[in-house]
Amino acid sequence: MTLTLDVNLPGDLDRFRLPRAVNDRLQTLLDRQDAGETLAPQEREEAEGLANLAELLTLLRMRAERLMP
Repeated sequence: MTLTLDVNLPGDLDRFRLPRAVNDRLQTLLDRQDAGETLAPQEREEAEGLANLAELLTLLRMRAERLMP
């Protein structure tokens, strides 16, 4: 299946990033996991969702950069 989205690109492509507090939370969860700490199921889901969102925003930013003159 192909999904096509029309997106109005902001002039500031940095908007295609996680907000600092959200990114900090993701990093905290990943650091704990990397240190061998077992995350609670809810924390694992949170980390996975935030990582997926960060990846999507990165892809959008990269595509936008390619389209901008």
